Amino acid sequence: MTIGEIIKQYRIEHNLSMDAFSEKSGISKSYISLLEKNKHPKSGKPISPSVQSIKQVADAIGMDFDVLFSNIDGNVSLVKNEEPVLQPEKRAVTINVLGRVAAGIPLEAIEDIIDTEEISEEMAKTGEFFGLQINGDSMEPKFSKGDVVIVRKQDDAESGDIVIAMVNGDDATCKRLKKYQEGIALISTNPAYDPMYFSNKEIEEKPVHIIGKVVELRAKF
Repeated sequence: MTIGEIIKQYRIEHNLSMDAFSEKSGISKSYISLLEKNKHPKSGKPISPSVQSIKQVADAIGMDFDVLFSNIDGNVSLVKNEEPVLQPEKRAVTINVLGRVAAGIPLEAIEDIIDTEEISEEMAKTGEFFGLQINGDSMEPKFSKGDVVIVRKQDDAESGDIVIAMVNGDDATCKRLKKYQEGIALISTNPAYDPMYFSNKEIEEKPVHIIGKVVELRAKF
């Protein structure tokens, strides 16, 4: 048996939770879970318990160390170090996924929320984000209908960026931005669609607004 199987069997027989066994043995709940699963979260290899951990288990279940050790699977190798240091889980921030972005309605006022997505806390610190569901096939093959793009809200972008733009009062559209001295082009990746060119004058008069830059694609299958 593995040390984890011995712990689990004891917990079941004595109706003990992991928290209770943790308090009884002085071994952290997270390490007890690792021992019972017998799988290292990074390498996927079996857990190698320390001598100290085996001693703590022996004391907790009232068994002589040598007896317990003799019951452990002979393939288990012992290590001197204590419990493995687990990296803290990265926090996630939930953002709304919009089905459409209509002209004249501030993003924070849009009620067409169809889902949510999570982004890392690190990303969330870099700006204001929202998700937008792709409609149509103008950005295929990379962006398909139903996919969700993660967008950082901003009113400008670099040439070559994929942006969400509002044109002539229509709903927002996802296109690749190309800047020229005399204007811009909004380009589809699907060759069936012609680029949309706008002079600097048209950008002001239509108007054409960039409302965000696409930073990530969440493909849906």
